[in-house]
Amino acid sequence: MRRLDSGSSKTSEPLASSLSQRNLDIFGRLVQSYLVNGNPVGSRTLSREMSGSLSPATIRNVMQDLEFLGVLRSPHISSGRVPTEIGLRLFVDELLEVGEVGDSDRDILESVLSDSAENMDLFMDRLGSLLSDLTHSASIVLMPKQDSPIKHVDFISLAPDRALVVLVTTDGNVENRIFSPPAGQTPAALQEAANFLNSISKGRTISELLEVVGEDIDLRKTELDKLTSELVTRGLAVWEGEADFSGRLVVRGRANLLDDGERLEDIEKVRRLFDDLERKQDIVDFLHLVQGGTGVRIFIGSENKLFSLSGSTLVTAPYIDTDNKIIGAVGVIGPTRLNYGRIVPIVDFTAQIAGQAVTRRGR
Repeated sequence: MRRLDSGSSKTSEPLASSLSQRNLDIFGRLVQSYLVNGNPVGSRTLSREMSGSLSPATIRNVMQDLEFLGVLRSPHISSGRVPTEIGLRLFVDELLEVGEVGDSDRDILESVLSDSAENMDLFMDRLGSLLSDLTHSASIVLMPKQDSPIKHVDFISLAPDRALVVLVTTDGNVENRIFSPPAGQTPAALQEAANFLNSISKGRTISELLEVVGEDIDLRKTELDKLTSELVTRGLAVWEGEADFSGRLVVRGRANLLDDGERLEDIEKVRRLFDDLERKQDIVDFLHLVQGGTGVRIFIGSENKLFSLSGSTLVTAPYIDTDNKIIGAVGVIGPTRLNYGRIVPIVDFTAQIAGQAVTRRGR
């Protein structure tokens, strides 16, 4: 077994250092029992689980202290306790032990690699479905944008202060962006800008073109007047920031999360979460979640704005391309009461499978 290394600083370290080993042991047993059964845990239950080494009265006093510290709460009067979000963070950072992915889970996930030569969208769809089935949660797969070589670029005037740049890639994809051209644009300048880009873009992706276009403009200043140069610069600027990532989010198994809602308001929160995801809001923000570290990261409830309203937990891991660059991520969304010890290694291994598939395609 190993402790989780999320690649980020542990915000719960000061809290953990203030607790005695006995208090940590009691807290850890309580959280483990809660994660398995989903019910508030009482002092008598803990005393039995700890083979009577501590009396219910002693455990009850410790639980009151832990509640005062904000890591436990009592859902009802005279009931047992459950961990708060702060408490779950403490458990994940300091007490969670993570094993290796199970053999059967490993075999199931590895089986999709034989299909990695097919359309990458279909492959990632299948991988997301498997991740959802194995974890009984909703899964998300953030796919990299297909950055295909450019076939043709064109500029179209829409109004004196608006123009359209059309980019066609070799795989038949067409992308349009509206931008504000420099004052004084003419049909001749638009055509000249398109001719210039077409002369240097062949065989290059939009990412590569953005890297070299400035140099080419400098080299050919005598051929390009100021208006044309500015048209080129502004026309490509609308892709700035998208070249690194503008992907597709695959969401599978949302019914697993909806079924877990115990109250109507909980279900409505979850529905709003998935409505946001399916409208692709905050996708880039989601990628930023995994860029802070190379391993599995866990976001509990309000720790991230994207999941704060639903009270959900996100367990996510990035995957990389042949240049060791993070290009996407896989993850699981579920209630805060997740089987973290099992789900963390599954998410980690799924990210490895996604990375292997990307590498085999030479992307």
